[in-house]
Amino acid sequence: MLFKPESEEGAKTVEVRKAGFWSRVLKRMVSLAVTLVILGGLAYIGWYAFQPKPNGGGGGRGGARLDLPVPVLAATPRTQDVPVYLDGVGSVRALNNVLVRAQVDGKLISVNFTEGQDVKKGDVLGEIDPVIYQAQYDQAVAKKAQDEAQLANQKLDLARYQQLAASNAGSKQQADTQRALVAQQEALVKADQAAIDNAQATLGYTKIIAPLSGRAGLRQVDQGNIIKASDATGLVIITQLQPIAVQFSLPQQQIVRVNAAAAKGALAVDVFGNDGVTVVDTGTLKGIDNQVDPTTGTLKLKAEFPNAKFQLWPGQFVNVRLKVETLDKAIVVPTSAVQRGPAGTFSYVIGPGDIATAKPVVVTQQNEHDAVIASGLSTSDRVVTTGFANLSDGAKVLIGTDDRAPTADLAPRKRSRSPDGKGGQGGQAKEGQAKEGQAKDGEHRGGRERGEGDQKGQTGPAPAGQQSGGPAKSQP
Repeated sequence: MLFKPESEEGAKTVEVRKAGFWSRVLKRMVSLAVTLVILGGLAYIGWYAFQPKPNGGGGGRGGARLDLPVPVLAATPRTQDVPVYLDGVGSVRALNNVLVRAQVDGKLISVNFTEGQDVKKGDVLGEIDPVIYQAQYDQAVAKKAQDEAQLANQKLDLARYQQLAASNAGSKQQADTQRALVAQQEALVKADQAAIDNAQATLGYTKIIAPLSGRAGLRQVDQGNIIKASDATGLVIITQLQPIAVQFSLPQQQIVRVNAAAAKGALAVDVFGNDGVTVVDTGTLKGIDNQVDPTTGTLKLKAEFPNAKFQLWPGQFVNVRLKVETLDKAIVVPTSAVQRGPAGTFSYVIGPGDIATAKPVVVTQQNEHDAVIASGLSTSDRVVTTGFANLSDGAKVLIGTDDRAPTADLAPRKRSRSPDGKGGQGGQAKEGQAKEGQAKDGEHRGGRERGEGDQKGQTGPAPAGQQSGGPAKSQP
């Protein structure tokens, strides 16, 4: 068998193809290596950027020193009587609400009130044409006069029959029959009097009288219309605004507490204005519902308020608070002094040498301003109220005054160079930034920038012109 040797051109083609293949493989490996180097560099830069810097990133120039005292504000716990309130949401309701209707049918000939007017009990609000009812009254009066005349004549006949019967000149039966006729006529006269009273009452219903004192609403019927006793709309609605009632709800868990407090005496109830802070009126609790609403799990209560300035209006939704007791001589601190950590509530107490120590406290109740401490503090302690950003357990503090209270930066500060001409963009870019404080087992981590603030007030960065590395001042 004969083999044909490969031609020179075919060999060259194979060699060219092999060289191109290895060239493409080499290029891909180089590209992959460059990509890995770039990604590794970016990862290192990111890792380095998130590492905590002991000198605040300022290289010892613009950053704060850890050995300097932390500027704070402090307060001393005080003792006072603290009222205990239960908050609820309710609606204002009129103490009495009356729909004034006509009691007889007829033409409305006059309306004697204006819409929104305060009316008194007994005022005439409107008049119905009384012609028909006056005629009925006159007819009843005339009927009574006729029957009274007949009664007088029958009484005379009775007297005559009695005299004749006494002398045996007349029949006793006739005298007895006449006596019965007189009794019937007397009863008829009494019926006539009742008819007169009825006609007089019906005639009086032509004047629509206000049944109570209050404020008139919008008029439902205009003058000249035929008004009927069966009309559903009536003439006007009168609402009693002074005093006024508020119905509110409390959770069913407070039933025992409310009943125990109500057994000791009348309970005070405050109602707030639209801002939710100002107390617009104070009243007393008047009633507690006899059952819990199963759909909401709440208990309804009703309070009464004088409403002297008409600040409460029927249908208005309001926030109320019920005073159930008073804590005598309780220890009170500002709410800002109570901090919360993973282990619970605590406060920083300033001890000897102005060293702040975190102490656990038990809070009975608190509001926007004060917190009642059940245990953990005494009136001889000093607690930190402002400046928690750089504060940690065991840190030394510098107690300031109220006029130097640290406040929050409303806007970033303008970048400027330090007096020594150093501190370019690298150190200044971090100025004014606040880092979030992390708590672990009731302790705050140190080593953070002095330019950061906290929720109660922030200590701003050192202004331009101040020596770097010096203690930070609180912003005015």
